[in-house]
Amino acid sequence: MAVTPAVKPVAGSWLSRNVVALGLISLLTDIASDAVIPLLPVFLISLGGGAMLLGWIEGVAEAVSSVLKLLVGRWSDRVGKSRPFVVAGYAISSMAKPLLALALIPAHVLGVRVADRVGKGLRTSPRDALIAASVRPDQRGAAFGLHRAMDHAGAVIGPLCAAGFLLWISDDLRLLFWLTAIPGVLVIVAALFGVREVPRPPVEPKTPGPADHGLARFLVPLGLFTLAKASEVFLILKLMGESVGESLQLATFPLVWVGLHVVKMVCAVPGGKLADRWGKRRMIGVGWLLFAGVYAALAFTQDRIWIGALLGLYGVYSGLTEAAEKALVADVVPRNRQGAAFGWYHLTLGLLALAASALFGTLWQVVSAQAAFLTSAGLAVVALAMLMTLGRPVARPAA
Repeated sequence: MAVTPAVKPVAGSWLSRNVVALGLISLLTDIASDAVIPLLPVFLISLGGGAMLLGWIEGVAEAVSSVLKLLVGRWSDRVGKSRPFVVAGYAISSMAKPLLALALIPAHVLGVRVADRVGKGLRTSPRDALIAASVRPDQRGAAFGLHRAMDHAGAVIGPLCAAGFLLWISDDLRLLFWLTAIPGVLVIVAALFGVREVPRPPVEPKTPGPADHGLARFLVPLGLFTLAKASEVFLILKLMGESVGESLQLATFPLVWVGLHVVKMVCAVPGGKLADRWGKRRMIGVGWLLFAGVYAALAFTQDRIWIGALLGLYGVYSGLTEAAEKALVADVVPRNRQGAAFGWYHLTLGLLALAASALFGTLWQVVSAQAAFLTSAGLAVVALAMLMTLGRPVARPAA
């Protein structure tokens, strides 16, 4: 593995070497991932699997990833380093995805997806800590905004590349899976030679929990809000309605999905910069309020034009909050404990996201779609009230 020198946190532009390199790496990684993920249901069915098995595969993979994000985040704090975990995590994911081409039974797909998510679990918390350490505190919103924008750009390019390949070159899914090795190799090269370590003082093996840093003041309302935020697939389902023909659903779904990520991509950097200027917690509050308004409106409208416009506003909400949330996590803990803090943050999101979708889907099916959207809007308002009531967490001095 190539060795690059450690560098001090950048004192100038928020477009530091690490921020740009990690943004590019995220772009390439998501191109490969989002070229594959939408096709997994079709591929799994061809191997004899079904919807239930797909759900278990994705659930197990995400559970492994969520737990690793916390464990590895704390581990990186203990050793005072982020780069080795970032490089290893991206390398494992990049090497795993092409192996889908060798899958003969559903269990092989499970193995590949778990390996891919192990890579994500290894890299995510140390990567976020590295981004936070690579810029000044008043630039973190912009830095995380760029990273999220590049991530969403990959989510736009990946499906379009897959669609173009299947439409004009070949319908061979295994060949497409093999081709994900191309961005994968570029990811590994960029991680090895583009990412530099920003030294952090190591912490003692016994790491305090999030409450010891005041982080719980944010994670408690965040957890409640996450419970309100169901899978975005339900938004697409609302747009499609019950009277749309199957052919239109298939044609419209990827276009709407791409459009949603385009809005997120465009809003991510401006949202991060606004968070730096106006305050991260305040920007999160505005975003959560917008989310509640969008969901409340979706509960009462059936017009597809209005639903499409509301989905655009939902993308704006994401742009306002994604970077601000991560920047706030970095602000409320000392530098040498940011790996664990991001681990708790991602674990909270990961564990409650499944419960949120289960709750929303159950309400939709048992009661009504209107009840599901109104319940989520209500939870978001309560979470917003908690966020403002608990007050701004104050970080301890960096060790």
